[in-house]
Amino acid sequence: MMADTALTGLRYPWETPPAAGEAIEVAPGVLWFRLPLPMKLDHVNVYAFDEGDSWTVIDTGFSSKKTKAIWTDLIAGPLRGKPVSRVIVTHHHPDHIGLAGWFQTAHGSELVTTRTAWLTARMLILDPQEVPPAETLAFYRLSGMDSDLYRKRASERPFNFADIVDPLPLGFTRVKQDDRITIGGREFEVHIGNGHAPEHATFWSMDDNLVIAGDQILSSISPNVGVYATEPMADPIGEWIEACERLALLGRDDHLVLGGHKLPFTGLPPRMRQLIDNHHSALKRLLVAIQTPKSASECFSTLFKRNIGEGEYGLALVEAVAHLSHLYQTGLASRSLRETDGAWVYQAKA
Repeated sequence: MMADTALTGLRYPWETPPAAGEAIEVAPGVLWFRLPLPMKLDHVNVYAFDEGDSWTVIDTGFSSKKTKAIWTDLIAGPLRGKPVSRVIVTHHHPDHIGLAGWFQTAHGSELVTTRTAWLTARMLILDPQEVPPAETLAFYRLSGMDSDLYRKRASERPFNFADIVDPLPLGFTRVKQDDRITIGGREFEVHIGNGHAPEHATFWSMDDNLVIAGDQILSSISPNVGVYATEPMADPIGEWIEACERLALLGRDDHLVLGGHKLPFTGLPPRMRQLIDNHHSALKRLLVAIQTPKSASECFSTLFKRNIGEGEYGLALVEAVAHLSHLYQTGLASRSLRETDGAWVYQAKA
């Protein structure tokens, strides 16, 4: 995820997030919690909507003993012992769907999400890998991964979805574009985003100013938009820009955006312009940088303007591939295989 600058026009009603185990009421009957993540982006925001005799929870955090214990305390404390009758998951990433299956099995909660999110998560849970598959290693080579890091990644157990996502039992309730759904006494319209995650659900209140945005719209960072070995010719940058331009038409200055990370904010119209402009600016910088051929790994300084450590390397690599591939697929750049290391190198067309 890229940090964003020049965030003029944004306002933060709460400058400090809720402390561990505590809640902030962001609207009548709507609670904001923050759960820890064991990574540089060290938290995920989750929300609970009061349904009267129960709660609807938006996103869940990773599956871990620690997070389950936190949820148990939250249910007994801020949620006042009322059950979680429904979990709405915005997209399939582990910090958002990690405990959805636990809520279903241990708490009898209904799971609501998009079809793509459910199918993708369930497929990944059922596909544990002890070593990186050949396709992933080939993707690393084609992307120009650092040789020492490549050797390390090739010999170690890769990240597995099932390590931090509880099994998903059969059965969920689907939401799709233009659906309407009642959450906490408010009617929301569903609008689907893409780019960061396929078929990412966002929810726009028809009764007040709330927007449940997941990771599609964040206040001070741009969500990671990457290409992976599963679909090496995907164009998530094109999908991201299209989704942002479409969602921007819905934005009002008074919308209170409840995102999956960082702080809730108002000032949505300028933020949507920033999210779009940030990627256009990155593409323009890349076109200058690839006047001489470069692989994805050789474009980190151009894209991110900061040092990329080993912990961030994987996300940086897939985002660099995504931007370069977008230039290639839109005819602004060519690509060829470099003989020395077998990496794709991209060059701006005259």
